Amino acid sequence: MIRHLASSACAALALALASPVLAQNITAPDAVVPAGITVESVMVHGASLEGNLEGNSADREVMVVLPPSYASNPNRHYPVVYYLHGFAISGRDFYDFMQVPTAVADNAAAGREFIVVVPDTLTAMGGSMYANSVTTGNFRDFVATDLVAYIDATYRTIPERGSRALVGHSMGGYGTWMVGMAHPEQFAVIWAQSACCVSPRRETPETGAAMAAVPRDGADASGFGMRAGLASAVAWAPNPANPPYFVDWPVDAAGKVDELVMAKWANNSPLAQVASHVTQLASFTAIGADVGDQDSLMADDLLMHEELNKFGIAHDWAVYEGTHVDRIGPRFSTVVLPWVASHIAMTRD
Repeated sequence: MIRHLASSACAALALALASPVLAQNITAPDAVVPAGITVESVMVHGASLEGNLEGNSADREVMVVLPPSYASNPNRHYPVVYYLHGFAISGRDFYDFMQVPTAVADNAAAGREFIVVVPDTLTAMGGSMYANSVTTGNFRDFVATDLVAYIDATYRTIPERGSRALVGHSMGGYGTWMVGMAHPEQFAVIWAQSACCVSPRRETPETGAAMAAVPRDGADASGFGMRAGLASAVAWAPNPANPPYFVDWPVDAAGKVDELVMAKWANNSPLAQVASHVTQLASFTAIGADVGDQDSLMADDLLMHEELNKFGIAHDWAVYEGTHVDRIGPRFSTVVLPWVASHIAMTRD
């Protein structure tokens, strides 16, 4: 059963490899909704997103997948898995590609019933980077505060940290690290699938100048890599006094790399954040991460694994046979969700 409480255009978009020069295009049919599963498309208003300079809507479509017993057992409350999508794809398209209703049904059949929530964070530049930015909107806070509050108020959740998980792929994996470290009080466990943008990113004078030269009305046609670079820039180094992008560019007026901007970008690197967030990371009940052995992000994700080890932060880590996207749906269903169930409170005392 599927109930659309709000509608959204659904187009075949690119799912990011999240390296600014790489992309892998995918298309997906509408998700199959198995018998007994209810899917609701709701609009969630984000006070955290109000007034952003890019004009991104503060009202976000959110796909909510309810397990089989939700309708038949009105006294039961459920744990929630929040699932974050990647760059240049909407939340609905990601939900379709990942076949989230089938994953929920398959896990329910094995005795693991969750509510799974997939929010849309698509922006004018193709993705929020799950950052707090006056230019794009405070998407990091939207996920951890506005969205969690709405879901707890609207559905029969177990409204406690111990029954919430945060999972994401690519840009969403990056968001899992960043949202999790910023708001550890909201989630018991986190799992990053093929996280992008892990290590600090830099530009050369030439690439930075090329970025700054893209006209605002030409951003959509600038190519995947450039658009990803623009999305990162406006999320990580916003400047309300510098329209039309409202950004500080990575090169200064003399054509040299602006080291302050590079520092702002580095401040949004999960790898760089570990050392200052050891307490937050150690507070999670469990942490997981994985990446395909044919994924260009493997080296970066390996660095994150090694950095966590350096600080003695316990986590589960896997490198599996696959590319950036070819195994992520099955792994979400057969690896990630069972792992989540083993580490969060599945029922309320």
